[in-house]
Amino acid sequence: MRIATWNINGIRARHEYVALWLQDRQPDIVGLQELKADDGQFPQEFFAELGYHSLTHGQPQYNGVAVLTKESAELVQSGLPGRAENGARLLTIALNDLCFTTVYCPNGKNVEHSDYEMKLAWYEALNKFANRMKSEYPNCVLCGDFNICRTPQDSHLGEAGDGAIFHTRKEREALESLIGNDWLDVFRDQNPDSGEFSWWDYRAGAFPRNLGL
Repeated sequence: MRIATWNINGIRARHEYVALWLQDRQPDIVGLQELKADDGQFPQEFFAELGYHSLTHGQPQYNGVAVLTKESAELVQSGLPGRAENGARLLTIALNDLCFTTVYCPNGKNVEHSDYEMKLAWYEALNKFANRMKSEYPNCVLCGDFNICRTPQDSHLGEAGDGAIFHTRKEREALESLIGNDWLDVFRDQNPDSGEFSWWDYRAGAFPRNLGL
């Protein structure tokens, strides 16, 4: 089974790019984040023509998550329990014996902003929900945009980024608390010494300069 995840940053503007990627990579399950579209605006028929079922938890202009599957899946949870006021940021489906969750975790903006403390509270709720899923299903995958650089290795800034948003001690402790409950950071487990990144700012030439997170 091939599982993939992508922060698409606007599904309506980029669904044709997703189509090219799906045709090339042929994933069985895809978690999408930052749809910036409500459920009615999501191009379900477009993806159906490509052989994918869609389940969505959308939100106009902001947030929004979706799961694409080659086989029909069961909706388990839309939205992180207890944190509905923070937007459409979580969707969980069940497919055979697999529980699959895609998340778009809060950004936090900066350490002085109220969203920073909200982000930490959101992670606390995510930790509880994720571990409840692990107790109910034999196999679980949690993917998405976590908006945290787990270690200096996960940022082009290295240790120079410590203390900035995405790189703070409290954020890292929140993520470690989640992973420490018997979850596996799959990429880092398979690539312990890699200097690769999964996200780049679209401004200032960050991608060609490999200034990633």
